[in-house]
Amino acid sequence: MKTSLSVWLLRGLFVLVIASMLAVTSWASLHTPLFDIPPEVICHPWFLATLLDAYWGFITFYVWAAWKERSRTARALWLVNVLLLGNFAMAAYFLRELFVIRTTPEIGLVFRRRNSGTLILPSMLFAAAVVVLFLA
Repeated sequence: MKTSLSVWLLRGLFVLVIASMLAVTSWASLHTPLFDIPPEVICHPWFLATLLDAYWGFITFYVWAAWKERSRTARALWLVNVLLLGNFAMAAYFLRELFVIRTTPEIGLVFRRRNSGTLILPSMLFAAAVVVLFLA
């Protein structure tokens, strides 16, 4: 069965999310350490509004992912991953889901199918998050 164009486009979108986030965070890391943000930036109203907006988006995504994952351990790992890695984790989650399907009608499965709660991907992302935080 041939993989549909819609599935390929969605896969491409989430690969682009990961690639662009890797590029911008690598660039930012080479210019300024993560925990060296100036106080005037941290206290700026738009910084706080954007940060709150991002984290509410992360929580919204996590609620859906937690419903899909049946394992409590997987749910806990995905929560930590989404909160620490944000769009990296969310794009990885979608890519995992999109590589299970092949055709456009199956896209609904990405949103409706419940998972057994495999721990491989969330464990790998968690380990990466820990390494990144120690390097920051």
